[in-house]
Amino acid sequence: MTITAPEKSPGWIPGPNSQALHNEEQLYMTPGLQQIATFSKIAMKQGRGAVVVDEDGREYLDFIAGVCVASIGHGHPLYAKMIAEQAANISVGSFTTKNRVEFLRRLITKTPQGLDRTQLYSSGAEAVEAALRLAKSYTGHQEVIAFWGGFHGKTGGVLPLLGDSFKHGLGPLMPGIYQSPYPNPYRCPFRTDDPQKSAEIAIDFLKETIRRATAGSLAAIILEPIQGTNGNVIPPAGFIEAVRDVAHAHGALFIADEMITGFGRTGAWFGVDHEGVAPDIMTVGKGIAGGFPVSGIITTKEISDAKPFANPSGSSSSYGGNPLASAACNAALKIVDEENLVENSRTLGAKMLERLKTMKERFPFIGDVRGRGLLIGVEMVKNRASKELLSKEQCRMVFEEALTRGLLTMAYSPVIRINPPLVITEQEAMKGLDLLEETFEAVRPRLGL
Repeated sequence: MTITAPEKSPGWIPGPNSQALHNEEQLYMTPGLQQIATFSKIAMKQGRGAVVVDEDGREYLDFIAGVCVASIGHGHPLYAKMIAEQAANISVGSFTTKNRVEFLRRLITKTPQGLDRTQLYSSGAEAVEAALRLAKSYTGHQEVIAFWGGFHGKTGGVLPLLGDSFKHGLGPLMPGIYQSPYPNPYRCPFRTDDPQKSAEIAIDFLKETIRRATAGSLAAIILEPIQGTNGNVIPPAGFIEAVRDVAHAHGALFIADEMITGFGRTGAWFGVDHEGVAPDIMTVGKGIAGGFPVSGIITTKEISDAKPFANPSGSSSSYGGNPLASAACNAALKIVDEENLVENSRTLGAKMLERLKTMKERFPFIGDVRGRGLLIGVEMVKNRASKELLSKEQCRMVFEEALTRGLLTMAYSPVIRINPPLVITEQEAMKGLDLLEETFEAVRPRLGL
């Protein structure tokens, strides 16, 4: 699909149809939607591949993919066909279906060695809560450790895992959950410029947290192989393996939260694959079903047999793995696998990263560029020495300028998380980076940097 950008203007103005629908929706919806929706005021109508179209006919190149959800892009014909066929037959119930069996059979050929048991849910937080229940069932312990900057959902059971201020005002939090620093190479919490030194200190800190803060009943340590919400932050090499070893040394399980990093997003099937680490439990979601609300846990038979998790109805969910959800999972995994999208993520992501690093040399407000596959972070700062982030107002300026050029980005945040659909072509990806570079050039005088 050829991108027809909206007419350029000094500021972003949504089309009249989008504006009318957005304004009416405000009469019915609660506040708290994602900023990309509230800032853009766009009403979407359709999409194909990596391009979406609003109700006014304006086309946008999608560098967001619903925050890593639309891995197979928009309007994929096979996806639409398989879901429609299932919906025309049966859509609910926990009974076995052919789609679910086919999906699970293919899935275990992609997971780290030994992880061959799956349970399906309908939201990321639900899957993370299930993983915690399973870890407690298997170990007989009760406590959990997460990391600064981590994000694992918004429900009461996982809110204490969040390593930032999002949870402020929502206490009291569930007890028995602790936080430890994450070795962000660009913003090291220990004030060192050596990533490996940062990782070593973080592991020492983790051990001390267990010794000094817990009650000695550690059930699990959970982390994201790449921290998504925190800005697509990649930890130093060896850190993930070291965390797993610490967990096992204390009789705990290692949980890898692969909601964002799973199913080819990083140029490997799962984020942990880059480190050659097999977790005890993986939580998955987002790209697993191409946009249908599905999440899950993947683990070993031994662990999954633990009770009370394994008791009748102990691990199940009302909507988890229903016939319609399973059709979506089966279609999405089939597309990612047979269209070689993991390799596309790896090769195209590397090219995009190289191009963005070139932009960093040109624009002084780009402080850091990092990424793996089609999971890329561009950190915008006022000053490279101080690393002070751009203000919300400055970021909004970048976001709206990109919109006027027909590019959907997460530039409303000082860390632009670039995660387009895995079906994006090289031509589309480079066009999107052209538009981003034009955006940076246009806003540079207004940023005053």
